[in-house]
Amino acid sequence: MAGRAAPAPGALLCALLWAAAAAAGGGPGDSPAPGAFGRVYRGAVNISAERVYAFAYRSEPGQVDAVRVYVNSSSENLRYPVLFVVRQQKGVLSWQVPLIFRGLYQRTYNYQEVSRTLCPSEPTPETRPSNQIIFVDVASMAPFNIAYELLVTRLENFQLETNKAFNFTASPSQPQYFLYKFPQDVDSVIINVVSDAAYPCSVVSVQDIVCPVYDLDHNVEFNGVYQSMTKQAAITVQRKDFPGEQFFVVFVIKPEDYACGGSVPSSIHGNVNRTWNLQRTKNLQVTIVPSIKKSVYVQAMFFSFLSFLSFYLGSVVVAFVHYIRVQRKASAGRLSPEHGSGIMTSSRPISASTPEGSSYGAIDESSSSGGRQLSSPERRPPAGSDTDSSVEEESDFDTMPEIESDKNIIRTKVFLYLSDLSRKDRRIVSKKYKIYFWNIITIAVFYALPVIQLVITYQTVVNVTGNQDICYYNFLCAHPLGVLSAFNNILSNVGHMMLGFLFLLIVLRRDILHRRAMEMKDIYTLDYGIPKHFGLFYAMGIALMMEGVLSACYHVCPNYSNFQFDTSFMYMIAGLCMLKLYQTRHPDINASAYSAYASFAVVISLAVLGVVFGKNDMWFWVIFSMIHVLGSLALSTQIYYMGRFKIAHCAGCSGFLSFPLTDLGIFRRAVMVLYTDCIQQCSRPMYMDRMVLLIVGNLVNWSFAIFGLVYRPRDFASYILGIFICNLLLYLAFYIIMKLRSSEKLLPIPMFCIVATAVVWAAALYFFFQTLSSWEETPAESREKNRPCILLGFFDDHDVWHFLSAAALFFSFLVLLTLDDDLDTVRRDKIPVF
Repeated sequence: MAGRAAPAPGALLCALLWAAAAAAGGGPGDSPAPGAFGRVYRGAVNISAERVYAFAYRSEPGQVDAVRVYVNSSSENLRYPVLFVVRQQKGVLSWQVPLIFRGLYQRTYNYQEVSRTLCPSEPTPETRPSNQIIFVDVASMAPFNIAYELLVTRLENFQLETNKAFNFTASPSQPQYFLYKFPQDVDSVIINVVSDAAYPCSVVSVQDIVCPVYDLDHNVEFNGVYQSMTKQAAITVQRKDFPGEQFFVVFVIKPEDYACGGSVPSSIHGNVNRTWNLQRTKNLQVTIVPSIKKSVYVQAMFFSFLSFLSFYLGSVVVAFVHYIRVQRKASAGRLSPEHGSGIMTSSRPISASTPEGSSYGAIDESSSSGGRQLSSPERRPPAGSDTDSSVEEESDFDTMPEIESDKNIIRTKVFLYLSDLSRKDRRIVSKKYKIYFWNIITIAVFYALPVIQLVITYQTVVNVTGNQDICYYNFLCAHPLGVLSAFNNILSNVGHMMLGFLFLLIVLRRDILHRRAMEMKDIYTLDYGIPKHFGLFYAMGIALMMEGVLSACYHVCPNYSNFQFDTSFMYMIAGLCMLKLYQTRHPDINASAYSAYASFAVVISLAVLGVVFGKNDMWFWVIFSMIHVLGSLALSTQIYYMGRFKIAHCAGCSGFLSFPLTDLGIFRRAVMVLYTDCIQQCSRPMYMDRMVLLIVGNLVNWSFAIFGLVYRPRDFASYILGIFICNLLLYLAFYIIMKLRSSEKLLPIPMFCIVATAVVWAAALYFFFQTLSSWEETPAESREKNRPCILLGFFDDHDVWHFLSAAALFFSFLVLLTLDDDLDTVRRDKIPVF
């Protein structure tokens, strides 16, 4: 820093200097020599010769004066360094030359040029100028002379100004710090620091007005708030945190770059433990700008809640229009009671005494398989009865011999209809799917409580230590509130919770209407439309709400250790959507809640292992790719054969995994299955539509496995999530294509939801790929991606992703909920299974 020479001290100041030396007991030999600012003093010291310099200056009222001391020495002898001691009115500052810094593996870096800014004098309330004196002692224990140079200057540009950029240079042995005072109308500011060069690595610290100032690599982390930096850093500072309404901004250059992701420099002069005077200067620019006002917080909160309350208003309008239409048709005498949310009309009257367990409308094709009439459970209760029974369990029906033979006969038909796969008692199947709802609530509670406790601990550590390298925020758009460092990232997750709750209300309305229709007993409750089971829909709504809760928890302090909080329920949402899509036309053979959630647990475990071992360990990717491919084949087999494929044969054994060790014919049967279904019928598979879906699905999953094996993406969590989403989109596209091929219709509401889903997902993914931070890199490298706010001056790109992804998931759920409303008036023996 350039300085200006102060006026030569007058007679009064000279007298003060000599008086101070005499009071200290100094004789004529060690009396301080009056020094002048801006003049270079050269000399030599040894064990018997020391030098003392005194610098005096006048401090104007209300002014903060800062003095900088520059020293160097030509000696490289570490045994006899030159010691510099600066004595001020309220403190002492000392260092040695060569100045030694220690790096990784005890590597040392020695600098012979050092400059330090002295702790500035506090402004005095006096109306007259005050006199300030500084003593600089130079000494060494060397038995021989060591030359040195000394320069003392007053800083002209010590106080930073608001909205004005300031450029300067710093190095490890020449740190810099400056003063900033809050203007009267500013309660919060953002300190923006930029540099054209990524390295050398540096540290930006904000410290209270306390002496001494910690401005060296080994002590800069002792006080205040700090960040490591390559090209960019930003720290938000609030007036309430500094009682004096002013603070120091400290800039320290680190002797090594490993803390910022760089490499350790090679040794010089052949000595691995000593490097001399590395050229590690860095040009920096600092700008302090006012942060947002409290009114912006209020506007952002109103915007967030009102945006999603509009979805509630839209749902009320749709429900009201639907109610009016129902009333009009009912008054015209053309309407039967509602069945779910669709409208059920009947071409002929239906007797209320028709039992629920009567004809399922199975097609004649079933009688040709096996040559006997299919049986059905007897003595079923009326349609409106939902009373629990301790003896009516799903397993009671699955283990009946005639039901087992029915499964083998029905599910191996070439053409299946919904009536073939909705044969179980409706009440028992409904209870099976309600387990999804109750289990996900249990999982959510036990998962969320330790998560909340952990992120509170993280935030407390950040606030207490001041280490802002712990959390990976977008610091250019991180607005604190209370103890939270980035309130905007938390607020933007309100959409998931509000829309998840709204979806639960919509599902509850459909559930109530369906129950009322069941109680009316004047429609074909079992013979028409898709079976109404709402347990999976309730679970999806809870999962959407929990995604918002856990995403908010993750964004309290996003980092490498808690990334899974943000993705765990995304895996569950994707899995539940696929299960619901499959359950629509396969209500009797869908996976149980226990096996489904166990599968999700395996996926989350793999995600954690992938983040830990997937960066450089090839063996992990080989094992994961094998599990991925084999899992895809096993699941494809179960889907292709409707869960009836097994190659084991033993009394009392059933299922794909029942392989008795003594059954030596198992391999012969496996070969026969492969020959019959894969070679003999290769030109024309028995189940063509399912085969096409599974071939495409396996090609997609094998492509993912090969991509992971070759490129080994660092973000393993997003990689697995991409696999889930691609499989879900593939299955949904197949379902819609097959629906249209079967001459089924898309009603206006599901058509609108499909279009809205596609548009909103496209917009959401655009903002998702605008990477603003990355916990895969060092904190300093992550900050290079930081960008300013883009919405209301409060929300960044990732917050917009939160808003849009919540809306996209909500529309996606509505697609699954309303997609088959056109089938409410169609007999189940006319609804194909695909």
